[in-house]
Amino acid sequence: LTEVYSSSPALGRYFRSAQVISFSNESSSVIYQLVFAVPPSTEGFMENTMNPDFIRNILRQSIYDED
Repeated sequence: LTEVYSSSPALGRYFRSAQVISFSNESSSVIYQLVFAVPPSTEGFMENTMNPDFIRNILRQSIYDED
């Protein structure tokens, strides 16, 4: 995750760290925390760039690009 987000053209300059919060072998799931340093309030920044769907899609695109 660190490499994906730190190299992202859209989020790389804001990305600070990724940390695994919990991991389950039974369900093959991971809960992680992403930390971003965001600029002072800019119109639309939090709604668009820091939108959870947008952040998730950057990870999805990275996975698709590996295939």
